[in-house]
Amino acid sequence: MQSSKPFFKLETTSSSSKARAGVFHTGHGDVKTPVFMPVGTAGSIKAVSPRDMIELNAQIILGNTYHLFLRPGCELVNKAGGLHKFINWPRPMLTDSGGFQVWSLSKMRKITAEGVQFRSHIDGSPFTFTPENVMESQRKLGADIIMAFDDCPAYPSSHQEISDSLNLTLNYTNRAWNWLKEHPALYDYPQYFFGIVQGGLFKDLRKKAIEALIELDLPGYAIGGLCVGEPIPEIYEIADYSTDFLPSQKPRYAMGMGTPKDLLQMILRGIDMFDCVIPTRNARNGMVWTWDGVLHYKAARYAKDLNNPLDPNCDCYTCKNFSRAYIRHLFHAHELTVFQLTSIHNLRFFCSLMEKAREKILEGTFESWAGELLKKWEQ
Repeated sequence: MQSSKPFFKLETTSSSSKARAGVFHTGHGDVKTPVFMPVGTAGSIKAVSPRDMIELNAQIILGNTYHLFLRPGCELVNKAGGLHKFINWPRPMLTDSGGFQVWSLSKMRKITAEGVQFRSHIDGSPFTFTPENVMESQRKLGADIIMAFDDCPAYPSSHQEISDSLNLTLNYTNRAWNWLKEHPALYDYPQYFFGIVQGGLFKDLRKKAIEALIELDLPGYAIGGLCVGEPIPEIYEIADYSTDFLPSQKPRYAMGMGTPKDLLQMILRGIDMFDCVIPTRNARNGMVWTWDGVLHYKAARYAKDLNNPLDPNCDCYTCKNFSRAYIRHLFHAHELTVFQLTSIHNLRFFCSLMEKAREKILEGTFESWAGELLKKWEQ
């Protein structure tokens, strides 16, 4: 069943930068952009329940085809009625294709024109991913947005190596798109397919990728192959260059980004969607983000701080109810509750940062607001 609304509507673009505000419509609700997508790799945001995610006002979350394919298996999820029902998540969802995860198995995989042969990181069992069976898996998972299966080259790589990899990705994308057109969605809502722009740090290859993907007229486009070791200024430069050519009326997704600073910098460069594991990963390791900057809550100076929450300016459950002294105590007492409470805070901060960014874009004050915030965080 197709939606009566267009998938994406661009509401406004800043006159002082490329910052944009938009909304995309899915079978599980609307998503206002800019947006950060918490990562639920195996169908769960680490240490945080779906109920918590609703209370945090997470608009959309991300799952990963590679991990869900291995366990519990896409067939089981299909029998459950799709991933939304399996994990009891009523809002929109995106699934990554697993290309990055397969890339990370550098010693356990073989890339061919047909697909990728790899061994499971769990038990070493052999599998093959092709563009077609990855799309079939994502049909069974039933996410609202599904990603192309791509090849993610290592950094650094030569121009020839990146070019060969890009040709493989474009071939995979064409095959995936053709398969999807012949095999409709399995559930009573549409799935929207995003192509992935590869090309490393080579602008000519990025442009080639974008031109080839635009010919397919896909619902959305992601910028992939960044955040794998490149210098941050070059990541920003490639994103800025890419958005010069990406269609303005389609959503743009920077995969694997990033810190709050990265998100603001990428919004300035015309990006709409982001995902990253660092809100929950760093929370578990003693770091939270606040409106005043990073706070290392396990530090000794917070041992007796009963007067302050993690962030006095945050409206999350953690900050409304607990002191820094208590959060620090939980960490050093090895109480698992600390992972939940700090993850809730970080995820709420990331979501509220995007909410505020959207508000400022619509007001026409995003650049000055973001500039002041970035300056504060640098200090």
